[in-house]
Amino acid sequence: MVGRSGIPFPTEGIDPQTRHGTVAPGTGGDMRSAPKTLLAWLCDRDRLPYGRFENRFAKTGERLFGRDPNNPTCGETQFRRWTGGKLVGLPGPDTCQVLEAMWPGHTAEQLFGPPPQTDPQAPAFDLEERVRMTAREAHDGADATAAASISDNTIDELRDQVVTLARTYHTRPPAQAYDDADKLRQDIESHRDRTQVPVQQQDLMILNGQTAALSAVAAFDLGYFPSARSLARTASLYGETSRFAPLQAFADGTLAYIAYHTGDATEAVAKANRALSHGGLGDVAHQRLHSIQARAYAHLGDVAASQRAIQLSGEAEHNLRDELHDVVGGEFGFSAERLAMSTSTTALLIGDAWQAETAARRALALLAHKPHGQQSAHVRAGAAADLAHARLLADDVDGAAEALAPVWEVPVDQRKTGIVVRAARIRRHLSQPPYHGAQLPRELRERIEDFTRVSPPYRIGPLVGLLAIEA
Repeated sequence: MVGRSGIPFPTEGIDPQTRHGTVAPGTGGDMRSAPKTLLAWLCDRDRLPYGRFENRFAKTGERLFGRDPNNPTCGETQFRRWTGGKLVGLPGPDTCQVLEAMWPGHTAEQLFGPPPQTDPQAPAFDLEERVRMTAREAHDGADATAAASISDNTIDELRDQVVTLARTYHTRPPAQAYDDADKLRQDIESHRDRTQVPVQQQDLMILNGQTAALSAVAAFDLGYFPSARSLARTASLYGETSRFAPLQAFADGTLAYIAYHTGDATEAVAKANRALSHGGLGDVAHQRLHSIQARAYAHLGDVAASQRAIQLSGEAEHNLRDELHDVVGGEFGFSAERLAMSTSTTALLIGDAWQAETAARRALALLAHKPHGQQSAHVRAGAAADLAHARLLADDVDGAAEALAPVWEVPVDQRKTGIVVRAARIRRHLSQPPYHGAQLPRELRERIEDFTRVSPPYRIGPLVGLLAIEA
């Protein structure tokens, strides 16, 4: 199924069996009988009746083994036996490998074993969801009395939701962040239809643009580069229409890094320069944009311009603030450790291993001094990967292996495009002839392959994303 913003979302879609009400008893949506195996429990949780299960099973097999007529298959009768706890022993090794790839973190023995007895997080989640829905329904009911306008409190409530989404983005899997942003966008759009007051229309356009910008970031993190580009342009258009320059600048900066990740360094430099031309920007905005500009010049091969942009990104301290990068902050902000991580990545591109290691160490040190809830696993993993890459340039394989420890800790659903790209570069470096036959480089290559294989950009991203990552 394709979402409203053009992104095919993996958890959406209606199976033909579900559409006609003929899902398998006890699996894939029928809650009348308790699941007999963990596999059945997971199928219920992920809404996978046989038709959708078989389709995902076949696609996973193709990803693992290529288009081969000997790939393992699963007929409907076999599916009933698997989910009904009627299997004696385990299927063949290829079949087990496919199932384990479908649900990373679970072994075949676990999948055909008993389901979990309890879900300790469910009561808290259900209560939280009930409280949230009650609060929203109560507020919407009170607001329904408005006619040609809506309450300013409604706009304040929507603004708070945008701020919360931006400030908690680093804690959310990108798929969830995209879904939350899209739902919020639809909510904001519905309120735009209910007011004719110009100032309220402008406020809602700005909020709509912010959700589009967050959706663009999430789409990029998932590897959906064309859709990310479209969403960033949408955000820029909202910024232009509402005369909100910080949103235009953020969107142009996003378009710049999408451009250099898809191999268009010249376009990336142009977009970064245009982003910096907008007025009314604070120090944080200038730091972010100069950092993006530095990376764009590095991809273009202009070392002097890249170093100059790195210098400017560290000098942007004029006590200037703006309403997006500073007041909303979060994903719209650009923390000191994120700046240091970006500098380390750019330094690697221009071949300055010493600067890369220094900046990566600084990023990790700054992150360690922040409260745990404010630490970004993505920034930590990105800086760690850069540190490992810098050590490899000094032929310190043991040091690189040590530096990579935080990378392996990133949960599967939070392995965003940035860390996948960095890991792929390390794997390519370790594939050079001097490392052939050496045990540790081979183990690191294999571990990186396993790490990236189950990441969202590889599991659900389109082909164009994979090609850009491998480039």
